[in-house]
Amino acid sequence: MRRQFPGHGASRGNALGRARVRQPHALEVAEERIAPGQAAAEVARLHEAIDMVREELRDLRSRLHGALAHEVGEFLDLHALLLDDPELLQGLDGLIANELHGADFALRVQRDRLAAVFESMDDPYFRSRVEDIDHVIGRIHSALHRHDAQVTGVAGEILVSDSLAPSEVARLHARGVLGIVTAGGSMLSHTAILARSLHLPLVVGSPQALSLVNDGDVVMIDGATGLVIVDPDADDLRAHRERVREGKRERRQLHRLRREPSRTLDGVDIRLYANAETREDVAEAHALGAAGVGLYRTEFLFLQRNELPSEEEQFVAYRDLVLGMTGRTATIRTLDVGADKSDGSGLALPYEPNPALGVRGVRLALRRRDVFTTQLRAILRASGYGPIRILLPMVAQREEVLAARRLLRTVAARLRREGHAVAEGIPLGAMIEVPAAAIALPAMIDLLDFMSIGTNDLVQYLLAADRGNDALVDLHSPLHPAVVLLLHQVIGTARAHGKPVAVCGEMAGDAVFTPLLLALGLEEFSLHPGTLLEVRQAVRAQDLAGLRARLTELLRARDHAGIARWLARSTGEP
Repeated sequence: MRRQFPGHGASRGNALGRARVRQPHALEVAEERIAPGQAAAEVARLHEAIDMVREELRDLRSRLHGALAHEVGEFLDLHALLLDDPELLQGLDGLIANELHGADFALRVQRDRLAAVFESMDDPYFRSRVEDIDHVIGRIHSALHRHDAQVTGVAGEILVSDSLAPSEVARLHARGVLGIVTAGGSMLSHTAILARSLHLPLVVGSPQALSLVNDGDVVMIDGATGLVIVDPDADDLRAHRERVREGKRERRQLHRLRREPSRTLDGVDIRLYANAETREDVAEAHALGAAGVGLYRTEFLFLQRNELPSEEEQFVAYRDLVLGMTGRTATIRTLDVGADKSDGSGLALPYEPNPALGVRGVRLALRRRDVFTTQLRAILRASGYGPIRILLPMVAQREEVLAARRLLRTVAARLRREGHAVAEGIPLGAMIEVPAAAIALPAMIDLLDFMSIGTNDLVQYLLAADRGNDALVDLHSPLHPAVVLLLHQVIGTARAHGKPVAVCGEMAGDAVFTPLLLALGLEEFSLHPGTLLEVRQAVRAQDLAGLRARLTELLRARDHAGIARWLARSTGEP
């Protein structure tokens, strides 16, 4: 019998397949006791399973490239750290050796202990880490029984689950899973961002689906509207076939845009840059006709290793980036890691209660001048091979830019004395992702050659809403009037001073927001290569003069709904 459930569309696309239902991670295992003489063997069995999971994570990490390495890698790194947590390991050993619990029940008890500690914390960041504990415990439990319960799903199936880690999304996509439905989750979570980059349909926030869909049911999902239909009828199937046909037509049209200009209907050229971190990303950006690389993440050089990358290693990576862009500008963001990732980066940073608001980005660079200087030397050496811009992350005040600019001059002068070919006048810019930097931009813009607005963090910090917190999914939105007003202020300040400004966060890569950003005065976007053609198509469909004539109406909108209505009229939606 036909049933339908609502959800939130998190990754556009339509899918029709058999349901594979995966129940929540909580371990429902009965209490079991072992004989004293079995304890040593049970501890050894548990550690063998942990070693197996450790090796699986290392193997998966080594096979990730491009956007997957960035979006999935940080979660794999966190899970690897949890596997080595002394409190987790000692607690498990004690439950087996001292209390004679079997390994399965010991996992359940230790999971509940750790979850209780995290859930009692005031900080929402740490409360949200319970899900990571569940993923890690679930992997160990699976390894104990030599099956992979963490990634369930094969070609032709739609996975229905309580939640999903980004690492699982990548593997499900590789195995041919057609789509995903989760009971929780946010449209702005890392999982959703990754699903969009893979063009994998995803519906989040549909708890009814998890409780009422059964294994083997035929399920249809719409990743745009969030609708989930079980046992679709003839009308549903006809509509699905038409949507699939329309999707194929749109993909063919997008493919034809690879060599077309990013130009509005009234003849204004908009520059679309690509976000990148590997040679594959650079090659794709080049093939799609990107104006250049607007954000090159350097973290991948530092993560998953026990020592810092050398100057030579970094130089080769940056030089290859520049050569790969064949004369188009490459914007290199300096290292942006904090205490939550430093254990896998060769850096030794002290524990911080809230790494998202801690010593990271330019704050870390100015405290670790040795690391920063090495990176600047490598970047400046690569500047001899083509145009480069340097982008500072997490800037909050004028003094940080001034200190970085002074160090940049010192390093450049030293390199020239050593005989290196260093370009003159390398532009220095700042990520505008801290509200203080956005508000105080007029006080520091004289020190900046360009700006890049990181909307992912800016929205999160401005609204004091963690984008990964399911309970705040309705609050964490780039359509909040405060976000729109602040974007207008930053873009206006940059334009008034004749300085280039781009948006490099997730907002830039979603064609839904293109009319809004154009109306606010944006003329540079930096986005994942996988969404570049969609945004180009959206740019080519807009009359820029007409959009900006309606700017006052946009800025007067008093709530999310008002801005959404403005956007709907801009795209011709009813």
